[in-house]
Amino acid sequence: MDRVAAVAPSVDEASVAGWDAAFDDMFAQVVAPAFARREPRLRARAYLRGLVSGLERKNGWTLAEFAGDASPDGMQRLLNAARWDAGGVRDALGRYVVAHLGDPAAVLVADDSGFEKSGVCSAGVQRQYTGTAGKITNCQIGVFLAYVVPGGPRALIDRELYVPRSWAADRDRCAAAGIPEDTGFATKPELAKAMIKRALAAGLLFGWFTADEAYGDNGPLREWLEAAGVGYVVAVSCDHCVPVGAGKAIRADTLAAKIPARGWQRVSCGPGSKGGAAV
Repeated sequence: MDRVAAVAPSVDEASVAGWDAAFDDMFAQVVAPAFARREPRLRARAYLRGLVSGLERKNGWTLAEFAGDASPDGMQRLLNAARWDAGGVRDALGRYVVAHLGDPAAVLVADDSGFEKSGVCSAGVQRQYTGTAGKITNCQIGVFLAYVVPGGPRALIDRELYVPRSWAADRDRCAAAGIPEDTGFATKPELAKAMIKRALAAGLLFGWFTADEAYGDNGPLREWLEAAGVGYVVAVSCDHCVPVGAGKAIRADTLAAKIPARGWQRVSCGPGSKGGAAV
């Protein structure tokens, strides 16, 4: 426990008390209603406190130690056996974010992230490319939707597990991993579309949607956004063909080269993940 306490930053008591009050308010509105029983509800609170703590490594043992437990058994029961309404937490989180950060100029951002694994039993795991590792590796992939207020805060509001075709076709393997029986194969753009549809149905305030070329290259997603009246700015690959009329299509890089230099304006979209400005 001494090692855990050593990572806590030095802050004034008023700031700590204010953070604790805000955390408790969020937990009461978003997470607590999903648990029918007090014990898993308290365990979930301790688990979340550990996730947002300054722990250098977060696993069953370190989170249990942070919560004051002698073993990780309680945390493992929470993750493996507790019954709770994940969809209800997701929806409550959306309402909470709108109440505190809601802005009609906010942006919805879709992106996927990989989680490297060493085994073959985790839901959806297989050898596949992930930008997180920058290579093909054994991993799970999740598609996430973020809510970003221009010049202000941001929050993840939704997620979907990417279930590869090989998994979706093997119902016994899906059942063993806890994947619902009605889960079929869906591409990453289709998962993003499902999350945007939920945001629209919930009345989430936002101005437009953005994503990288993994989503921008997907014509059906762009067509659906237009039909739904959702403005978007998405990246496309340089070899992506863009319709220009009369049944013709031109590569994006060829089309961009035809635009004179005076037609471009270089704008920073904020600091990049590796330092410097992303444009």
